[in-house]
Amino acid sequence: MNKPTLCDIPSGSRIAQSLPGNDFADCYQFDDLWPDMDALQTYLHMVARTPGWMNALMAMRNQVVRLVGLKHLGNLSTMVNRKPAKAYQVGDRVGIFCLQHLQSDEVILFDDDKHLRVQLSLLKHTVLSKPVVSLSTVVHNHNRLGRFYMAIVGPAHSFIVPRMLAQVVHG
Repeated sequence: MNKPTLCDIPSGSRIAQSLPGNDFADCYQFDDLWPDMDALQTYLHMVARTPGWMNALMAMRNQVVRLVGLKHLGNLSTMVNRKPAKAYQVGDRVGIFCLQHLQSDEVILFDDDKHLRVQLSLLKHTVLSKPVVSLSTVVHNHNRLGRFYMAIVGPAHSFIVPRMLAQVVHG
């Protein structure tokens, strides 16, 4: 698997339990280049490698959504605490997200705002005897603002995420 590939959310993942009633969900799978790291270590490693253009897009997003009273999230890479993965506990802030679920093979992070709830899972598992990472996103809209937001962000997410992951994983 040379590049991140769109796939179904793994049925055995914990985040799959969040799928009922979702308004948006996707998953990208790629080779696990860091098989000696657990899920949270891998997530932290990847976020630290977020391309500058992605942080610029987050800055633009933060300026625009401020006009309708949504949270300023910061950006993906500079907001991650520089503490070791083993120091995090469920409920802790990990950059722009809060830690919801923590196991060695899967970490789930989330953000809940007045317009929607987004959950992100990084799952380390094997497919055809090969170690892979599956990065899943599940969104539940709370209201019309959430539906409007996702009408814009959903297609952008589907365009941006595989390109960002390709740079993070292979760049």
